[in-house]
Amino acid sequence: MHPYSRTQRIATRNESLTQVHQLQIYTESHLEDISQIRQLPAPQRRAMHAVAKVLPFRVNRYVIEELIDWSNIPDDPIFQLTFPQQGMLSPEDFEYIASLMDKGGDTKQIQIAANEIRLRLNPHPAGQRALNIPYLEDKRLEGMQHKYRETVLFFPSQGQTCHSYCTFCFRWAQFIGDKELRISAHEATHLHRYLKQHREVTDLLITGGDPMVMKTRHLANYLEPLLAPEFEHIQTLRIGTKSLTFWPHRFVLDSDADDLLRLLAKLVDQGKHVAIMAHYNHWREMDTPIAREAIRRLRDTGAIIRSQSPLVAHINDDAATWARLWKTQVHLGIVPYYMFVERDTGARHYFQVPLARAWEIYRDAIQQVSGVARTVRGPSMSTSPGKIEVQGVTEIYGEKVFVLRFIQGRNPEWVQRPFFARYDERATWLDDLQPALGTQPFFFQAEYDTMLDSLTQH
Repeated sequence: MHPYSRTQRIATRNESLTQVHQLQIYTESHLEDISQIRQLPAPQRRAMHAVAKVLPFRVNRYVIEELIDWSNIPDDPIFQLTFPQQGMLSPEDFEYIASLMDKGGDTKQIQIAANEIRLRLNPHPAGQRALNIPYLEDKRLEGMQHKYRETVLFFPSQGQTCHSYCTFCFRWAQFIGDKELRISAHEATHLHRYLKQHREVTDLLITGGDPMVMKTRHLANYLEPLLAPEFEHIQTLRIGTKSLTFWPHRFVLDSDADDLLRLLAKLVDQGKHVAIMAHYNHWREMDTPIAREAIRRLRDTGAIIRSQSPLVAHINDDAATWARLWKTQVHLGIVPYYMFVERDTGARHYFQVPLARAWEIYRDAIQQVSGVARTVRGPSMSTSPGKIEVQGVTEIYGEKVFVLRFIQGRNPEWVQRPFFARYDERATWLDDLQPALGTQPFFFQAEYDTMLDSLTQH
């Protein structure tokens, strides 16, 4: 019996789960159409408009009506997650954009100024465009990344937006309308040919943007061919998504929601491990009835939901929030997977948390949960050499150090090898750290530099 046929009862549409049934999107040009925003002071609204000229802004009616506590503005975490704040730009950059607006600067003039600022914000961190793009018969595959041996990332063109945007998103450059900064693929042919030739690949991650903005028929065109015998080595199909927060209707009330669930169930039934890589930043994102129904329906397909998100200031930078997040996820059948460090891009100065503090928050939170929630790894930096976890702070031969290890690396032999960096209470990223105990440089540096030379000469 087909797995989905066991749960046909969930195909009944339950309109009472939410007050919002149609996806209604607001961007910077529609900010003043939001009644709750019109109640805010004029200087705050001016600041939102100015920041949204530089960093992408997109929010929907469900987030506005059912996730944000408008009595707690600007401190509400979901408000910080979705609406632009003045501090997201440097004082100089903010005043530059705001002054152009105040003087009635034309759209082109403001756009030029915004682009100048964006290029200073490291729009593609960790070598996303320069180092991770693979080749097929000497053709650069712009809509793919292959950084780690076992895993290929695919960016379908139909999924390069989201139901709402996270203010700290490390892929913000995908959403600003600059084709030179965007990663996307328009067809599946090259993906499938590449996977056939690379038998070492076991995992395909469909990412974006958010693949769940696509119609089910498009997602099926990418995934169903992988059920053929020649793709037996592709064991795990991951789908990265924020839709369980921003538009859980995708799995419950959308016109092709049932088709989507049947597709996932079919993939599971025919032997694929389907992993929904859900992006949760706060436990409140799972509190609405429709969010919980979406989780339940997904789990009934046999797919596994794994949760990952960064530790970010203004949203979740305290242990109690993370402990409650993980407890709620375990209760709902979601596997806590990663706590990331905010990447070195975009509005990082506003969101970043020092590594020492990040480790303390992780430690204090993990001590509050049972063993089944301790599957979560972190705090982890997704750096160009690989995913590097801060395992703790200790003292060796009288020197205070960070204990680090690779969870994933460009060279698989780096994985699980511990190394040490001098303790620095202000450090927020790998680039801020220096080797400890008199060693120079870090053990992987020479090999990594050689890789860079090879990759940039391709």
